[in-house]
Amino acid sequence: MIDGQTALFGFIAHPARHSRSPRMHNLSFDYWGLNARYLAFDVAPDGLADTLAGIRSMGIAGVNLSMPFKQAVIPLLDGLTVRAQRIQAVNTIKNEAGKLIGDSTDGAGVFQDLLHQGLNLVDKHVMVLGAGGAGKAIIAAALDYGVASVTVFKRNNERYAGVQHWLEQLSTTTSVPLRLCAYEDQVRMQQVARTSDLIINATNIGMTTAGTPLPISIIQQLVPQQTVYDVIYQPLETTFLRLARQQGCATYNGLGMLIWQGALAFEFWTGKQMPVQQVRQDMLASIQATPPITARA
Repeated sequence: MIDGQTALFGFIAHPARHSRSPRMHNLSFDYWGLNARYLAFDVAPDGLADTLAGIRSMGIAGVNLSMPFKQAVIPLLDGLTVRAQRIQAVNTIKNEAGKLIGDSTDGAGVFQDLLHQGLNLVDKHVMVLGAGGAGKAIIAAALDYGVASVTVFKRNNERYAGVQHWLEQLSTTTSVPLRLCAYEDQVRMQQVARTSDLIINATNIGMTTAGTPLPISIIQQLVPQQTVYDVIYQPLETTFLRLARQQGCATYNGLGMLIWQGALAFEFWTGKQMPVQQVRQDMLASIQATPPITARA
């Protein structure tokens, strides 16, 4: 029941109505008997500053953010967690008595999912495909889980040098080898794929774009000792995951990332753990009932 004591949380993006976050957070509030609700807010790009002022003045307890606000919001905040500082992007804000603290839970969501699936990440060599928002969050989060190295493949475009500089700085401060390779260098890609313990697709290839993020010839060289993760969760099994599974690899879709980034935000706000299994069952049913996305050729 909503009353004068109900704490308000929300999701801020443009567009925002597609978000599954209200479903998972409201289920979690109900599980714990918390007097709180979570809503989605579609905020125009030029309305971010007013929205943040409203969060402060109305005492909104916390929000998640998505595009196009993850970086634009930073100058409007009072502080950042270490992992948000690393990537200079935020997907979660907590209102601490009028002070807005930003966090990034996207990348950690991947590794929390893998840990709870029983994967030991310590001293593992990780290959990340893509260095956009999701890719950078995953790269930065990997440093908190004891990995031996991270090799990143991205297209050699106008952002390449900037990503390379960021990785060099991050590697210097953490002493973890972080390497950037051109996506177009398929000889190097084949070498890295063969020697990686964990391969993560952080691109949208397989969801909005047809195809696979690794050439099929490289996927067909993977072995059962390797783990393959795709941040895409609709479809639940991309062509990339299906082919890797056929090679005997352990494969995971992005549903776990979606849930665990939400679980980390929920704990950041409330100090309580999200009922992950119940949320997973509910989200899986919701996704399976949703018409599939048609990929572009």
